Amino acid sequence: MRVKLCSSPGRWIMLRRMRIGQANTRKTQKEPEMKTTRRFYLSTAAALGFAALLATPSQLVAQNTVAIDSDDIGGVVTGQNGPEAGVWVIAETTDLPTRYAKMVVTDDQGRYVVPDLPKGKYKVWVRGYGLVDSPKVDGEPGKQLNLRAVPAPNDAAAAQYYPAIHWYTMMRIPGADQFGQARGGIPQGVKQIDYLNLLKNNGCVGCHQLGTKATRTIPAFFGTDSKDAWMKRVQAGQAGELMVTILAGQLAAAPIPYLAEWTDRVAAGELPSTKPARPQGLERNVVVTTWDWADEKHYLHDLVSTDRRNPTVNGYGPVYGQPEYSMGFMPILDPKTNTADMYKAPIRDPDMHENLGPTHAAREKALGPSAYWGEEKIWEAYFNNHNSMLDEKGRVWMAASFRDEKNQPAYCKDPNHPSAKLFQVPVSGRQLTVYDPKTKKYDFVDVCFTTHHLNFAYDANNTLWTSSGGGGGVVGWVNVKKWDETHDPAQSVGWTPLIVDTSGDGKRGEYTEPGRPQEPGKDMRLGQVIYAVMVNPKDGSVWGTVRNNPGAIVRINPGSNPPETMLTEVYNVPMPGFGPRGGDIDSNGVVWVSLGSGHMGSFDRSKCKGPLNGLTATGNHCPEGWAFHKYPGPGFAGIGDNSAESSYYSWVDQHDTFGMGKDVPISTANLTDGLVALGKDGKMVSLRVPYPMGFFAKGLDGRIDDPNAGWKGRGLWTSSGDRAPWQVEGGKGMKPMAVHFQLRPDPLAH
Repeated sequence: MRVKLCSSPGRWIMLRRMRIGQANTRKTQKEPEMKTTRRFYLSTAAALGFAALLATPSQLVAQNTVAIDSDDIGGVVTGQNGPEAGVWVIAETTDLPTRYAKMVVTDDQGRYVVPDLPKGKYKVWVRGYGLVDSPKVDGEPGKQLNLRAVPAPNDAAAAQYYPAIHWYTMMRIPGADQFGQARGGIPQGVKQIDYLNLLKNNGCVGCHQLGTKATRTIPAFFGTDSKDAWMKRVQAGQAGELMVTILAGQLAAAPIPYLAEWTDRVAAGELPSTKPARPQGLERNVVVTTWDWADEKHYLHDLVSTDRRNPTVNGYGPVYGQPEYSMGFMPILDPKTNTADMYKAPIRDPDMHENLGPTHAAREKALGPSAYWGEEKIWEAYFNNHNSMLDEKGRVWMAASFRDEKNQPAYCKDPNHPSAKLFQVPVSGRQLTVYDPKTKKYDFVDVCFTTHHLNFAYDANNTLWTSSGGGGGVVGWVNVKKWDETHDPAQSVGWTPLIVDTSGDGKRGEYTEPGRPQEPGKDMRLGQVIYAVMVNPKDGSVWGTVRNNPGAIVRINPGSNPPETMLTEVYNVPMPGFGPRGGDIDSNGVVWVSLGSGHMGSFDRSKCKGPLNGLTATGNHCPEGWAFHKYPGPGFAGIGDNSAESSYYSWVDQHDTFGMGKDVPISTANLTDGLVALGKDGKMVSLRVPYPMGFFAKGLDGRIDDPNAGWKGRGLWTSSGDRAPWQVEGGKGMKPMAVHFQLRPDPLAH
């Protein structure tokens, strides 16, 4: 049976005349013909639906041809049973100055549009759960390209495309009864949550994924005995000492048999017991664009694209990468020209030593040989740029080094300096620098404290707040207005230790030192340092995360005369949460933080019921302020309901730069190749980078290039931040990437 799907032009003209009628016809005379028209539309729709049921896959392709522009590639993806919904279409080119790829998801009819492609010849293919990659075919912008999905021949082939979390959760975790024992392989003072914390975002998965093909298998270079191979593997490279300190030092090598048994089972053919679901809902509207930058031997920690307070700053402009310990260059990507450059960072003191060795998270020499680089020294750490922020002028402020850590300026010990007279800091492991892209001027801001993460305040002084990350015991700041006027750090820089008002008098007074018993009438100094730093736009308070276990967040009130008036509040993370790492704050003052427990934690101070100072306000006094939102993905077996997701950092989209609404918290999803956002409906939305597998971010940024351009004028920026780019899909030779996420109103918008 054949159904005629379209009418002749004359019939459509007659229909239009019936619908419009004569210009002078009264409303009551129009009603009968409106009903006739409605019946016609309904009968036609029914015929179309019936035809769709009878159509073959090839006929469906013809019916579902998608509209595209001259810079789009679009078409339909079909499989054995018709259209393939929720699979990725990847378009990649090397015709541009740097490798470029764009990825989209098909709609429920298998249709796709890869929008806004630069001119070039592309390789295009299909990737999805339940499939293997389709053959790469040639495509060009402005042309339709229908694609054929290839079903996986078996579960083993399908599992090769699963995110790392599905493989990592095959590893067994010691039972709760094996902790706290006087005898056994696990140190007596280590709890199960300590073990998990170190195998997740505050240890192993703080630098790279576990569960990728490169990590769930063991290179032959390390030998055939799996336990011995793991011991050699964790010694490899300039980060080997750090890995050994965690596994063999803090955990007394207890994880080694579990890691070895895991990779043995994988080698024997065992597969994950869980399978990922294909993208649904908003996840199908995501457009992912990637550019290579830097080189194959060096990694990036982070990137920055705009001023957090006003994300229209630097619209359509370059984005700037932070290489941490890996090299002395700042990568710069221009997304308009698709070019990636390297800016050599000036070093003020030419005789300074490298930021490698004790007190640093990398060493000058490899502890053991690498399967990829042997004993070659591939990292150089003079610049050591960990994190950066743009100001309202588009200048790049960097947590970066330019001198030896003990070469402190004189004002750091000046008894007349407001901060130095209260608390002196002997070393600065990383200082501040500022680069102006317009003038190419590079300035050194010689602070007394170690810098790690940065964030600007919403105040008249344009204050830049810094965390110290791994040392120093203080939070620091720069009065940028004063700095611009004087270029004198002694006049513009300040810092304070974290003093908790346990005396309850609302003032900063004499305090007890860390580790000492509390004393009535005295305040208390916290020995911990903050990792993330964030500024509450409502009241100007400064918040930070404390990376111990179960961990805490702190609130620092500058008061009217900092540092003399600065007081700190501390709020410990209650169970089931533990292990905070990166965090951020929304415009209402709610703090959001990535937790090693597999949750995105939130803390709302306004929900606290008891006193916020005094002898009892030492961390456990406001559990009611906390809420926990479990990340997507499977968990480890035998330890209760959990997600193994090991998020490194959380960031809040205060200005709706992505399109899910204002104040949406977004975390790095470090075992699922992307990001994850908590929607207004309380549901998690996964934003996956499907190619190359193994994407690992350490932070993100949101920018509005053009507030009048809809979804095309906004998006999220991030960079691959893992320390081993050679472990992602493609292996040795793969480079770090800058990544842009956009959210369309539907999967075919272009």
